[in-house]
Order: sequence, then C-alpha cells, then structure tokens
Amino acid sequence: MSGLFGATSTTDEVLAGVDLKGKRVLVTGVSAGLGVETARVLAAHGAQVVGTARDLAKARAATEVVRAGAANGGSLDIVELDLASLASVRACADALIADGRPFDVVIANAGVMAAPFGRTADGFETQFGTNHLGHFVLVNRIASLVKSGGRVVIVASSAHRMAPFSLDDLNFESKTYEPWAAYAQSKTANILFAVELDRRLEKRGIRATALHPGGIQTELDRHVGAGAIEGMMAEINAALAAEGKPPFQRKTIPQGAATSVWAGFVAPADAVGGRYCENCHVSEVTDAEISPISEGVRSYALDPATAKALWAKSEDMVGERF
Repeated sequence: MSGLFGATSTTDEVLAGVDLKGKRVLVTGVSAGLGVETARVLAAHGAQVVGTARDLAKARAATEVVRAGAANGGSLDIVELDLASLASVRACADALIADGRPFDVVIANAGVMAAPFGRTADGFETQFGTNHLGHFVLVNRIASLVKSGGRVVIVASSAHRMAPFSLDDLNFESKTYEPWAAYAQSKTANILFAVELDRRLEKRGIRATALHPGGIQTELDRHVGAGAIEGMMAEINAALAAEGKPPFQRKTIPQGAATSVWAGFVAPADAVGGRYCENCHVSEVTDAEISPISEGVRSYALDPATAKALWAKSEDMVGERF
C-alpha cells in the first residue's frame, strides 16, 4: 500500500477508502496551512480531531472548512496551546488528561521557521523552544492517553541537513545566532525526539516517526522575505537546469500534508517507527553531499545515542523527568 504514493500524492488520495470513524486525533497548529488541511481530511473521513492553536479566534475562522467538510461522525474541537510557553503547554496537557479520552494518533505539526532571534516565555531560543521543547513536554505529558497501536507523528524538515547538530549551546547564548541554523537544530531535534520516543513507547505498542512535508508555501514562511525565498529558488533551479532537469515545483498544501496522514494512518507501523519519512515513504540515510531538494536523512538525526542524550538534556531544560 505504501508504494502507491509519492511526492505529488494529496491527502485525499492517501486516505481514499480509509474509514477513520471513531478515531480520535490530536493535531497541533490548526490555524493555518498544513494543520488545517490535516484536520480537514481527517474529519472528512470520520475522525474526531482535537486541534490546538495559540490564537483561538484565528483558528476558528481558518477551520470553518474543516467543520463544513466533516462527515461520517467526524468533528473538530479546538483547544488553546502556546508552544512557546511551558505554562500553556502544561495547562493544555492537564486539560486533556482531565478529559480522559484517548488518542489514536498525535500529529505534532505546529512550528516556526527561520525566526529572528528571540526567547520563549521560559527563556529558550524561540525555534528550539517552540518546535522541540514545547512538543517534548506536551507529548510526554499526554503519552498515557495514546492508545496501544497508536502513533505519534512529528513534522520535521529536510532543513535538518542545513547545519550539524550539537547539544552544546542549544539556546545560542554564546554562539552567533543564524535563523536557518537555529531552525535546522530544532528540526534535527524533532527527528531525534521521534527516535527516542519510539524506543520508549514501542513496548506499549505505540510507534513514533518524523517526516519532511516538502517544500510548500505556507505561513511558516512569514519570517523569510519574499526576495530571500525567490533567491533560494533561483539558485536551486539554476543547479537543476545545469543538470538538464526541470525547475523545482513547490508542493500544494494537500500534497504537503499527505505524508503526515500517510505516516499516521496508512504506512505499516513497523516500517515508520523510529524513522524519517518524506514523499509518502521512508527516507534513505545519506551523509553524501546532496541538493537541498533531494531526498535523504542525515545519520546524525537518527543516532540513538544522540537521541538519548537530547532527551536527558531536554528534561534538564524543562525541569521534568519522563
């Protein structure tokens, strides 16, 4: 089944014929882009979706399409969550635990990209604190709600290849801040989190995986000027032209969200557990020089020892043991 899909597959194609009635799914970041599309297709196939958002009014407006298209018992509830505030993360997790209803799948979709230097409410570098530590605390606090046979899907990025990963100075307290390096660090952390989470939860019959959704134009680009994006595209396309290849085509949002739903509901659990996926399949490990748009995951992002070390470091940073 997994071989049927690829880079241009859409969410509707991936879930064609899949009945999600009775499934309950948590999706972080449903106020725009991939989160809205993920929630839409899941609710359209009968899933009860719980979406999170920092701005509830924005999310309610953005998800009208989700409620309008819900079918077969599908639904959407929105809860407040600011991943850049551990107080908000803990309050959200506490509310979900108090509610007590289990989840079949958790999709950690929310994030920020190439943000200017800043700190979260708890003093962490914005991208690492939001993309990794916020999800680290949320997922671990609600792990008891994930059903046996369930999955945790973490949206990472091929940008993990843009900078080597180190546990030193994760908050950029001494090294020079560079937005893309910080983004790369946070996305590598996402993958490493999935690796160690999968190891810890597998005994409960739960698998965790990370993925690259592809190059898509969403609100994630808001910190990157249009000129910078166009410049990057021009460089990529010039390299492709030199190789006699056609220009790079960005994915549509339904194509970008396809790997999330594929990894959560269609792919064999044992195939994706502890792995990194893209274009609706498991990616190959490569440390060779490759273009920004080529497939491949770096070995350091899947290294079990680094994953364990990051877990321990993350626990120290947030002041909790899981």
